[in-house]
Amino acid sequence: MDLQLSDDQVLFDETTARFLDASCPIATVREWVDKEPAGFPPDWWRQGCELGWTSLLLSEEDGGGSVSEHGLADLVLVAEEMGRRVSPGPLLPTNVVASALAASGTAEQRRAVLPGIVSGESIATWCLAEPSSPFDQVRLEAVPDAGGLVLHGTKGPVEAAAESDWLLVAASVDGAPTHVLVAASTPGVTVTPVDSLDLVRRFATVTFDGVRVPASSVVGEVGGAAAEVERLLQVAVVLQCAEMAGAADHMLGVTVEYAFDRYSFGRPLASYQALKHRFADLKLWTEACLATAQSAAGAVARGSARAAELASAAKSYVGDHAPVILQDCVQLHGGIGVTWDHDLHLYLRRVVQDRVLFGTPAEHRDRIADGLGLDSDGGGPGA
Repeated sequence: MDLQLSDDQVLFDETTARFLDASCPIATVREWVDKEPAGFPPDWWRQGCELGWTSLLLSEEDGGGSVSEHGLADLVLVAEEMGRRVSPGPLLPTNVVASALAASGTAEQRRAVLPGIVSGESIATWCLAEPSSPFDQVRLEAVPDAGGLVLHGTKGPVEAAAESDWLLVAASVDGAPTHVLVAASTPGVTVTPVDSLDLVRRFATVTFDGVRVPASSVVGEVGGAAAEVERLLQVAVVLQCAEMAGAADHMLGVTVEYAFDRYSFGRPLASYQALKHRFADLKLWTEACLATAQSAAGAVARGSARAAELASAAKSYVGDHAPVILQDCVQLHGGIGVTWDHDLHLYLRRVVQDRVLFGTPAEHRDRIADGLGLDSDGGGPGA
């Protein structure tokens, strides 16, 4: 695992951090909660795209380009910085769609969608999850008809669905996963916003009621998207983990600073031995979250044979520990930590929501066990 950033990556990371600090400090994020229907101004998102937020997973031929050898390793730096500031914006879903089109899309599909994604003029999202279904199961039906496909079913929760121009839909054709690119304005597509624990991330359910799409809308081959769904899941998970780790790292720093400033019985809180021990545990968990997320991102970026295992290990570890770190930060702040005016709850909301999207820690432990040929109770085959 190489955690050393190149000079170019350091510059990219610092540029992203400065832009976020200047354009959407936490006070501005709070203003956008009620002021901006999408949770962010479109102009702000376009400015972020100018920094390369949506082009890192694309080749130069498609209008992209990475800072380092692997674009995903660069993109997790953005996710980490956004986590540190609970920034809004469809970073994850838009990049997942861009990656899918770059890998499997036709020249026509790439020309129609990628320029808008790169510039920030268009937003795209990935429709994978389905109500009351396992997160990695594709059950929405796509029925072949008259040279195209007819989609029936519901997806949700889908991030930024109401703000998206394009939907990459994971559908099932005769039981085989298939990716279909659907314009959000297609007749029969209904987007219904749903409440979100995260105040600036918008989610919705998307219903496909007999939606007809031409054969040219298929991304890749009909029935051939199983491997691509798995790869995109890994991309989504490592971005989530980087964001959760960044949020935990920032808030632990804020809490340590508060403990030095807050006095009790004439001494700073940070001077008490019991709290020192607790801070040591929290620091250990936070550094492990950062390292685990970065290691998984590297494996996925390189296409390692262990990418699926490491991505699930990261979601399992970070998904379990990041919420606990944030909850402890709340407790260490005392009464002020549970107030609306304090920023802690914004970070806790983001982390708790990320924890359950694209698989809970328990579900990812099951995936690891399945990959190792173990029973869900941890025993070996036949145990």
